[in-house]
This record gives sequence, structure tokens and C-alpha cells, in this order.
Amino acid sequence: MHRLLNAWLAFPLAESWTGRSIRPKLHLLRQDMGLPFAERKRRRLARLAEVIDRASHEVPYYRDLVRTSRFDAKRVARDEQYLADLPYLTKDILREQGKRMLSERYDGQHLELRKTGGSTGPTTAIYYDRVALDWSAAVNLLVREWAGKPPGAKEVHLASRFPEVFPWRDRAKESCKCLAMNRANIFIDTFEPSGLEAIWRSLARHKPYLLQGHPSTMYALAVHLRNRQVEAKGQLQVFESTGEVLDARKRELIETVFGCRVVDRFGNAECGVVAYEPLALKRQPLRVVDAVAWPENLAHEGGTPEIVLSGLLNRAMPLLRYRTGDLGLLSQDESGFVLDRIMGRVHDVVQIGPDRFPTHYIQDLVDRLDGVEEFQLEQRRGGALRLRLVVPNAESHSAISRRVETWWGKRVELEFTDFAGLERRGWQHKFRYLVDSAAA
Repeated sequence: MHRLLNAWLAFPLAESWTGRSIRPKLHLLRQDMGLPFAERKRRRLARLAEVIDRASHEVPYYRDLVRTSRFDAKRVARDEQYLADLPYLTKDILREQGKRMLSERYDGQHLELRKTGGSTGPTTAIYYDRVALDWSAAVNLLVREWAGKPPGAKEVHLASRFPEVFPWRDRAKESCKCLAMNRANIFIDTFEPSGLEAIWRSLARHKPYLLQGHPSTMYALAVHLRNRQVEAKGQLQVFESTGEVLDARKRELIETVFGCRVVDRFGNAECGVVAYEPLALKRQPLRVVDAVAWPENLAHEGGTPEIVLSGLLNRAMPLLRYRTGDLGLLSQDESGFVLDRIMGRVHDVVQIGPDRFPTHYIQDLVDRLDGVEEFQLEQRRGGALRLRLVVPNAESHSAISRRVETWWGKRVELEFTDFAGLERRGWQHKFRYLVDSAAA
């Protein structure tokens, strides 16, 4: 009864009270994403040509760019290959151009600010108009349906606890949102055993259908419960991984400890949720929500190409051929675009003496060490590298130290720690396998 009241009463009332229009857009998305891929692709290219043409008239940056490059947006609707004539957009350009990236149509109007996570460098301001926010909310509801979540079913979000007290309006808005969506927040401020125990007690109390959070947090909790031999199965049905790369080791332990299905998703502050893993009996590539953005791949020296996106829904700040910095393999099948092999950022490469290695190569090596539950690399000033290892069994530290020394000699400084000792960066406290001490 509670679930039905949330789905058919609380959400519509909240939507009306806040002046949002989300459910009609969800209905349109369902219909649109249900079309054959050939028809969707035709529509996406026509939409992309329209977005580029409008940006060339309304956005100062693109007005100059299109004029100097003599780019003809109409050709994109006929053949996607013409898109290659439009230069790429980067975070550096976004920060440098500032308000020149905004549509003049929205001068003087209120726009909603979203920020990139800041885990790999300076945060970047992204602005949404109200309609774009409604589309983003509708996409979130759509992909939750792909995860099998019934309307109004309980969900929990793992969120970082911030030291400051937010204004009462923001707190009231969040409370209203949680009520409408039958959602609860579990706040995290430490990965010490006491903090992990508090997360577990809150989760056991809520028993949600779906839990969303960083995979590093859920993995730390799974290790904590496994080591304490706590029976955690039945507390949730689906874990939705977000914000960080989900690797096979984390996925396997989370599914084993909680007896749940794990689904991955890919998105960012710039475009919202872009791709999602449908709930299935075995792991599948992520399905691109092509109504959100037109995807491309850009070759990268590490082998796995970079993901490039052209947003289709945000008129206030259209981002065209935007280099996300994330790596992943884009392909197509009969149902649409799919993303696979998502493995971090373009600059997730470490320097060890004269050699450079991608972090996933280091991970393969670390996986050969017995008793290692997590690792992190810190590139230090002057080129030195620190390797942090979470190894609860202190008796194995000496053997692991000798093994690491045979790989890299004294060029790598080894540090044994616990989950609380791993660095988390950005305002969302994201975990990354590689952190740069110079950017701290």
C-alpha cells in the first residue's frame, strides 16, 4: 500500500507542487526507446543537426566555432560522418569559455547549476534549464524500470555526509523528493568499522528494492560483513553502481554477500545518465540511452577508446562532441548503441621509473597477491609512486613487500592501510585507483 501511494499519489502531488513535468517525458521516452534502432538513429541525427544549428545562433562559443570552421549542421542529418568536421570540446574549453557556453536565449533566466565531481581535477560548472532537468529525471526513472524496479518501490542512496548545515529550503526540498520517490539517504563519513556498521544497520532497517551508491563503498561494506560472517542476503534486490568504475571483483563480492543483482551505469554531470546495464541473468554491456546524447569513440593510446558525447536535451548549455575523459568501447547491435570495457579515465596511467602503465594493468598484478582486498596508487611530486594495499592479515605483509620489490624495486613506496586510509577526492568523495598528490 505504501508503495502504491508513493507511485500514484505522492509523486504526482510533488510534481505538481514543484512545477515539474516528469511523467509525460517518461511516457515519451518509453515510446521513443521502444522504436527500432534504425528509426531512432534517423531521429537522433536530425535532432543533433537541429541542436548544432540552434547552438550556432544562440551560443557565442559555437557561433564563432561554426563560422570559422564553416561547418554545415544540415549535413549531419544526412550522414553522421560529417560530424567529424566539428572540433572536439574539452573541460579546459568549458572552464575557459565560461558563460560563452550558455545560450543567449536564457539570459536573465534562472538556471540550475550542476558540478563535475572534482575527483580528477578542478570541478566544472554545468548549467541546466528546467526542461532539461525534467528530462534528466525522466531518464532516471526509465533506467530504474530497466533494473526491474516497480513504481514506488523503496530505494536507498548512499551519500557523503558533509560537515556544513544546508539551508532549510534545500533540506525541505530533499525531504519532499525522498517522500515522493519512497527514497531514503544513508550518509557516510567514515570507512572505519564503526562507520561501516552504521551503514549496515541503516540498510537492514530500510530493506530497499534498489540501493544506489559508489561501488567502492558497497565493496567495503561487503568485505566488512563477510569478515564478520554476517548474513546479509535478502536486504536488497538490486545494487546500482554509480560514480566510479565497477570492476569484476567488486561486482562478484557484492552479489555474493548480499545475494542481489548488480547493475552498472555510466553518466556524468554534463549529460546525466547516458548508459545503463539492463537487469539480466548475466552481465551485459551497457545500453546507451540515445535520446540523451549521440555517442562517439575517439582512439586512445591505451587501447580502449575515449567516450565522446553530444548532448541532445539541454538547450541552455549544449555540449557538442564533448570529450568525457572516460574510456569505454562503443559498438552497435540490433537494439542500439552499447558501451563495454569502461575502465576509468584517459589520464589513469602511472609512471614507474621510465615506464608508463595503465591502472588496470597494475590491478591485474595486484590481483596475484594473496590477501589484498583493495589497492590505490598515488602519483607523488617528483614522479615517485606510492602503492596503498588493504591487507588485513599483517602476517602476509612481509611476503607481499618482497613480491612488490621484485616487480619495481625501490621505485614504488608500499603502504599497508585499511579502507579508511584510502584517499577519496572531490566534493562527492569518490574513490579512484589513481590519485595525484599534486592535485590534492
